Amino acid sequence: MKIILRSLIFVSASIFAQEHQYDYTLFTNSLMQDNFFYGNVKVSGSSSIKNQNSKVLVDENEFHSPGNSLLLDYKNAKNGRWEASIEYEEVRGKDFFNKANFLSFWIKSENNDSNTLPTIKLQKTDGTFSKSVNLKLAKNNQWENILIDISNLDSSVKDNPKLIKALVFSQPKNTESNNKIWLDDIAFIHSKENETIIETPKISSAKAYMKHVDLKWKPFENDQIRYVKIYRSENRKDFKPVGIQDAYIERFADLTNETGKKYAYKISYLDKLFNESKWSEMVSAETKNMSDEELMTMVQEASFNYYWDGAETGSGLSKENTNGRQNMIATGASGFGLMALIAGTERGFITRKEVVARFTKIVNFLEKADKYHGAVPHFIDGKTGKTEPFFGKKDNGADLVETSFLVQGLLAAHQYFNKDNAEEKNIRAKIDKFWKGIEWDWFRQKPDSKYLYWHWSPDQGWVINHRLIGWNETMATYLLAIASPTHSIPASLYYSGWASQDKIAQDYRKNWGKSDEGAMYTNGNTYYGIKLDVGVNKGGPLFFTHYSFMGYDPHGLTDRYTNYFKNNQNISKINYLYCVENPKKQKGYGKDGWGLTASDGPNGYNPDEPVQREDTGKLTPTGAIASFPYTPAESMAVLKNFYLNYGHFLWGEYGFRDSFDLNNNWCSPIFMGLNQGPMAVMIENYRTGLIWKLFMSHPDVKAGLRKLEKESFDK
Repeated sequence: MKIILRSLIFVSASIFAQEHQYDYTLFTNSLMQDNFFYGNVKVSGSSSIKNQNSKVLVDENEFHSPGNSLLLDYKNAKNGRWEASIEYEEVRGKDFFNKANFLSFWIKSENNDSNTLPTIKLQKTDGTFSKSVNLKLAKNNQWENILIDISNLDSSVKDNPKLIKALVFSQPKNTESNNKIWLDDIAFIHSKENETIIETPKISSAKAYMKHVDLKWKPFENDQIRYVKIYRSENRKDFKPVGIQDAYIERFADLTNETGKKYAYKISYLDKLFNESKWSEMVSAETKNMSDEELMTMVQEASFNYYWDGAETGSGLSKENTNGRQNMIATGASGFGLMALIAGTERGFITRKEVVARFTKIVNFLEKADKYHGAVPHFIDGKTGKTEPFFGKKDNGADLVETSFLVQGLLAAHQYFNKDNAEEKNIRAKIDKFWKGIEWDWFRQKPDSKYLYWHWSPDQGWVINHRLIGWNETMATYLLAIASPTHSIPASLYYSGWASQDKIAQDYRKNWGKSDEGAMYTNGNTYYGIKLDVGVNKGGPLFFTHYSFMGYDPHGLTDRYTNYFKNNQNISKINYLYCVENPKKQKGYGKDGWGLTASDGPNGYNPDEPVQREDTGKLTPTGAIASFPYTPAESMAVLKNFYLNYGHFLWGEYGFRDSFDLNNNWCSPIFMGLNQGPMAVMIENYRTGLIWKLFMSHPDVKAGLRKLEKESFDK
């Protein structure tokens, strides 16, 4: 399973010099109220600093840039010591950084006495510290920028800011005093010189929903611009700052938390030192009550936008995640995105003309991109079409599973673009060529192999040597390999490989499941009164019921062991009932808080599932929301709860963020391509069956399922 590769060390960033260069930023805003997950406090003796669970406090009433800052409310004592560290938050794919020539941050202090102010130093990833620097301020109770030459702290980190773990504020020695300071916009920057921003921004649209307004602005190309600043007014006269957005993102979701109210907006540009441009012209929008159907459309549209204006610009395909690599596309997530684009077109988010233009760009890109025996790699540079070994040097070639996810989207598109004109004929022809060029049979590794294999490297061969064995997300790979009109595998491999009951397959399932339950592929146990036909443990993470069934309609998939709509529905209900039972007493779990699956987490990526060993306490919106076809009432309860009650931190420019953990007061800052798509597509499959109907209508898909049916029931 791909979760194994996700833990590998990422390839050196030096190979891809063209990638977007980030400033190494420790803090701009906290998504969560009350305390900052990456801000830690230590206290000894009579000294003190206000905190929550040894975490630095977040203050939403004071900030330099909206909407919050960090508060250090401390007492210095001669016989004590306090220390507050602001740690760097690792973000998937955020691995290219500008040189750290200067440390820049904004501070507001009640007292600017140098004997009261803390000292600062850097903590490095090897556990060592830089020398300390005393703070000096010119103002009381006013925001002030501190700009420190990094050579005054530790010049060794200048060329590689990733060596910095945290910025540490410490009590000055031998003092007796109290003070409050607020900290904001902490970053290591390349230069303190900026050109004046002469552009004036323009808001292109403001669309209101139930409790938020979605703003979109005209794209720009100016590397002096670091943020877009958003202002809101309730009377069209008095504008207050409500948020900032990274310059490379073209939209912002303003959570007003009020329905039936009219708001006006303006925006401005900020450079790295927060010098501000002129404001845009004003736009207005009014929030409104929304029905359940409208809320579903809202989620679909937000997720769709991830693949529309959030796509990689050179290829038109999906990035792995936001806030990571800007030029790198993920092929499996792109397949999900293709289906989301089709659903979005039918929902009226874009026109058919617009989607034809996007798909023309996509098929032209795929025609020239790296392929290995017809299969694509997991990650591709969207500007060059070359493989990016993001999960390590061994993963530098074909990825058959990601190829199958991409093909689901392409075959659905082949059926969707059915018009008798040159543009749509071209899309169909290039999809057909791509599909027929994949040598599925070659990925058996040997002619007599019982299995398909996940990866192949052009210089290391079958070094990863990962057999595809279910139950997991890889069913579509076998089904498509059987369906291929040019390089098919025998339908018997479905049972000898995917559903194998050989010892090697049993050991594989036992190894990742840490259980005998489901080791034979079949399960047969009853959980919460529900019999599970197929699946390890209680069915595994919910993405197993999504990824292979975005195009393949599980209603029409029945083998010797089960019908897969029924089986997927039972897995979803078991997941739901586990969260209702909540054996580990996790915060937020319940009838409107469930959906354990693979996602980002406070301690890294983890494939959560309804067993205590893999229940880390995080909830992933795509888990329950992409399960709409299986559990519509339970999924709608989650959609409403997450939007209405947690939207202030969980809802953003592309809908629901990847995951959150109330036990740790943490929310993921990213949106992931593999998780946004299933929400848009599976909601559509629940509502109209659109993508299922398109994909299942492809003649090769039909032929493949007939082969499997014959293999399953004619013997």
